[in-house]
Amino acid sequence: MSNKKKVSSVLQGITHLIIDATIGITEVVEAMHKQILHPPFSPSTPIQHLITNIAGITYNNIKSSTQIIGKSADKALEQLSSVLGEIETTNEKEAIRSVLNGVVGDYLEKNENPLKITMQFKYQGKAIELNRKNIENTYPKVNGKILLMVHGSCLNDAQWCRKGHNHGMELANDYNKTPVYLNYNSGRHVSTNGQNLNELLENLILNWPVPVEELIIVAHSMGGLVARSAVYYGQIEQKLWPKYLKKIIFLGTPHHGAPLEHAGNYLEVILEAIPYARPIARLGKIRSAGVTDLRFGNLIDKDWENSNRFKMEGDKRQHISLPEKIECYSIAGSNSKVKETDSMQLRGDNLVGVKSALGLHNDPTKGLKFKKENTWIAYEINHTELLSSPQVYLKIKSWMD
Repeated sequence: MSNKKKVSSVLQGITHLIIDATIGITEVVEAMHKQILHPPFSPSTPIQHLITNIAGITYNNIKSSTQIIGKSADKALEQLSSVLGEIETTNEKEAIRSVLNGVVGDYLEKNENPLKITMQFKYQGKAIELNRKNIENTYPKVNGKILLMVHGSCLNDAQWCRKGHNHGMELANDYNKTPVYLNYNSGRHVSTNGQNLNELLENLILNWPVPVEELIIVAHSMGGLVARSAVYYGQIEQKLWPKYLKKIIFLGTPHHGAPLEHAGNYLEVILEAIPYARPIARLGKIRSAGVTDLRFGNLIDKDWENSNRFKMEGDKRQHISLPEKIECYSIAGSNSKVKETDSMQLRGDNLVGVKSALGLHNDPTKGLKFKKENTWIAYEINHTELLSSPQVYLKIKSWMD
């Protein structure tokens, strides 16, 4: 094939990818629009059907013109912004935005799309500006014991609150700690978020209004990988904040990857928990850098640099041990109803296997070597239930004493 034909072929491939992405996102927006206008279990009025029909004409025009001129997906994403305005509560809007960032967050950031999420610390839904005065004004009382909560893929800081329970707030009340919640774009590479968190934590410690006594991290799912990545970069850069880190508690973290990512099914499973976001599952094949990092549990830049993240290759990660002088704990979820003696054969929590969550590996040199008393399996539970399970909370408490 001549060079001209090769270039032409590449350009055609890119054009087709852009067209497919635009049509795909447009169909997602249209499906979300219908779901918002016609909520489940509620009868639809003639006016609602009229609005849907008119909107359908608009979406069909977008898809038709896209086939002809191949414009980028940004136009469809702009439509999504207006659709989000039709949702009643802020929590629902942020949930959808978090899912979209989990699915295509790297694309949103690269194109400076207004739907992208910028990493920041939050408390009760409000951003914390990293200066002493703002931190003092954020909390009714600030002490030197900081509790950092790090959410997982496609989630956000508000989703730690489930069924009227919030692990972070309960732990803060029971153990006199100041809770800080991280919100981040889970579609970016884990290592990118890890480096970002490393810098933010340094600024947090330097601007904390009272002397810092300790830092404890509780992380769910991907959040555990982001936390480990942050510790890795913080220690090699000799930052101040890792010296205050006493404990990390992992909830369903895929330390050695999530098997469902191999088939692109990870997103489909997790999106079922968020009704308004279910249409976004159609974009599963466009998986973000963050999601593909879950295949093996990538932590640092070297794990993904100079490789095709969609190519089915073996595990090429650099082995990163658990940090020394920091107590690390891990909880694995299992759908199994009967406790079995061999944890290696247990079913996982729908998304993460028990072995991966406990840091176990077929190659002993790659195992994370958690202390036996620092690991625990929660039975008859799925991945998202780790965020609200009473028995999980009691176990976390036993490790806080």
